[in-house]
Amino acid sequence: MTDTLDGKHALVTGGGSGIGRAVALALAGEGAIVTVTGRRAEALEETCAAGPCIHAQVMDVTDEDSVVAATAAAVAARGPVDIHVANAGRAEGNALHKTDLAFWRRLMATNLDGAFLTIRESLRSMRGRSWGRVIAVSSMAGIRGLRGASAYTASKHGMLGLVRGLSEDYLGTGLTFNALCPGYVDTPIVTRNVETIAARTGMSPTEAAAVMTDSNRHGRLVAPGEVAAAALWLCGPGSGSVNGQAIEIAGGQV
Repeated sequence: MTDTLDGKHALVTGGGSGIGRAVALALAGEGAIVTVTGRRAEALEETCAAGPCIHAQVMDVTDEDSVVAATAAAVAARGPVDIHVANAGRAEGNALHKTDLAFWRRLMATNLDGAFLTIRESLRSMRGRSWGRVIAVSSMAGIRGLRGASAYTASKHGMLGLVRGLSEDYLGTGLTFNALCPGYVDTPIVTRNVETIAARTGMSPTEAAAVMTDSNRHGRLVAPGEVAAAALWLCGPGSGSVNGQAIEIAGGQV
């Protein structure tokens, strides 16, 4: 693609690292003006320094006031949101009988409530326009149950329900709503999970890493750029009939 997104304003939550950073760089590389949000200004500035036309906006997706104010500030500075990527999330596992309400609510507040709040606020400036893209970064856990992570699985299934409901609400308007469902991606989250699995099970770090790589059907971690490429496709020419979909990026059938 060449300048297919020239001048369009993209807002990417959780843009300080991993998938969010890769998506932000990919969108900016195609001409978009990108706002990256997250809680840590330093991480956001690193993303901004890595690509053109990327701007930092501190936002806590679990805090409604923060989401409302940060989105309004981004719109005031860079215009209506054309592309919203709801990427901010937590990946934590726990057996349900060991899960307290605080753990459950922490996951839901980031993964599901955060998607709801940030999409809602971006829609305030996107509605009524002839073109718009909303992309939620779910997970293979949004497609099937993930062992030892029932709360996480529920949060990611909820994101798919949100996207599918919105796709019906806005049929024929030029706005589309889709979800990306990657397997294990080579990000800092996976690095932390290796440490957690090793500590919990007594596995070596190599054995713990294999638990995740072997879960991807092609036997390797997904590169963040592969997820970003799927996001670009959903924003590119000919994507208008792709709506309400959960797109698997896991090396094979999930």
